[in-house]
Amino acid sequence: MANFRPFLRLSLLSALVLVSACKKQEETKPGATPAPTSAAPKEKALKVGLVTDVGGRGDHSFNDSALRGLELWGAGKKMEGGSYKDATPEELKETLQQDLSTRNITPVNVTPVVLQSKVPEDYEPNLQLLVDQGVSLAIGVGFMLENAVETVAKRNPDAKFLLIDSPVVSADGKPYTLPNVRTVMYREEQGSFLVGALAGLVSKNNKVGFVGGVEVPLIKKFEAGFRAGVAATNPKATVLVNYTGSFDNVAAGKQVGQDLVNKGADIIYHAAGSDGLGVIQAVKEARAANKPVFVIGVDSDQSHLAPEAVLTSMLKRVDLGVYEAVRDLSQGKLEGGDVMLGLKEGGVTYAPVRVEFPGKAEALQKVEELRAKIVAGEIQVPTNPSQLSAVPAKP
Repeated sequence: MANFRPFLRLSLLSALVLVSACKKQEETKPGATPAPTSAAPKEKALKVGLVTDVGGRGDHSFNDSALRGLELWGAGKKMEGGSYKDATPEELKETLQQDLSTRNITPVNVTPVVLQSKVPEDYEPNLQLLVDQGVSLAIGVGFMLENAVETVAKRNPDAKFLLIDSPVVSADGKPYTLPNVRTVMYREEQGSFLVGALAGLVSKNNKVGFVGGVEVPLIKKFEAGFRAGVAATNPKATVLVNYTGSFDNVAAGKQVGQDLVNKGADIIYHAAGSDGLGVIQAVKEARAANKPVFVIGVDSDQSHLAPEAVLTSMLKRVDLGVYEAVRDLSQGKLEGGDVMLGLKEGGVTYAPVRVEFPGKAEALQKVEELRAKIVAGEIQVPTNPSQLSAVPAKP
């Protein structure tokens, strides 16, 4: 039997070679269906966290704009009943004003994580919690989170942060940059100038009002721009100015709004966070009582809150600032540093004017002419009321 072993080994080897050759021919035979393979694993979504200021979700203004940029535009999600659901392309498109139609805003592969702050003391622990949960980007919404973002960013140099509405500021009050923090700021005075110009053209009483929240330099930019815009189109108009002292007191906003209406202001512009909801309610009730008054919203398009009462809204593209950071993160291009968005960059504008009034077409044409001059640098909009020649009237 020993004499047959070499022949047996050779026969087995030949058979194996033949089977292997046949298998390769079957795999490469034209028209053959390839053997099923497991699908490539889906790329893991990046977690992006966001900490609101005390105004929180549902302010229909600043925070909701930031949430729109992350949730709807960034992740393609909408919050319903306390949980996320997929948004339709139509729902996303409805939120894009005409000036954003060319920006190719489409969702990317991110998962939003949102923490709401009840008091300012929540800011820092909320941001640290996001970092501990492993988010790829932590977003602080509002200038009031500046100290918290700075502290947590220094503590966690390998984490990335986005700060809306403020630069990082040193102990001596000087802006500086951190390599892991992008800041996005806006030329609020430019958008406020445009709605102020419209208010000056629409006012019949030659008396309009401005309601600010906390009296800080940022909100003073809104006031300065608005007053300059009114003066540009209606030098005879008086601007009544008042501050509520907060951003989360609807009742205070309503009280101030009612007071301005009673003093004869027929158009009121608010830059007061959730307090502005009270201002809108005050104007809505005044119109129900047959008073020909309008309110101008802020940050987001607030016309849905009182369609007959909201003349327009000064849009501050917090949503765009958040979305572009999320998009850059997904593409590996997010870097630290300061970003400034004005009329030219599409960072501020005004919402469609849906209400009717005499001379509407001519008024909007005038406002657009002023926009062009600001973009061209022919008009320099003041950023502080001290740069205005006229002293505001006190309510």
